[in-house]
Amino acid sequence: MLSALADRIRGLASLFWREVAKFGAVGGVAFVIDNGLTYYLMHGPMSDSEAKARFVGASVATIFSWIANRLWTFRHRRQDNVLREFLMFILINGIGIGISTGFTALAKYGLGITDKNMLFFAGVFGILVATVVRFFAYRFLVFNKELDQEPEFSHDHELLEIHHHQKEPVSTPEREPSPDGPSQS
Repeated sequence: MLSALADRIRGLASLFWREVAKFGAVGGVAFVIDNGLTYYLMHGPMSDSEAKARFVGASVATIFSWIANRLWTFRHRRQDNVLREFLMFILINGIGIGISTGFTALAKYGLGITDKNMLFFAGVFGILVATVVRFFAYRFLVFNKELDQEPEFSHDHELLEIHHHQKEPVSTPEREPSPDGPSQS
């Protein structure tokens, strides 16, 4: 049983790290989209609105990320209700965008930083914080099809459950009442 449990744990860890790697690849491309667009907007059309530029860049990256994560990273965990999945994804990313935009706004308005590069890097730090939050939220709230539905992990719960083998109750023959009355044992 310990060998089977160890095999299952290794399988789950392998699955988890494959998901992390795919999530990281999608996130890397989304990071480039987000920061490339944000940098362009901060140094161009939205030069006086750094937090808004971060919001626009993050929003475009979010749309890319949902499509890529749905079709690749978590393709075996997609929900049947696409609209619910998309709305949950948008909600989670809204929180992530709030974190990254919040770091930019905090740097500009809270700390009085005016250097565009420093504001840009404040947003990048916010993205790193938001990425950790998003991975776990995607995995457990958005793309949350149960592992039991995947053939290679369909019996994992059986390894963790304690099986109580109940023996058939031993039937005792009914006693004849004694002529002296009920027995006092």
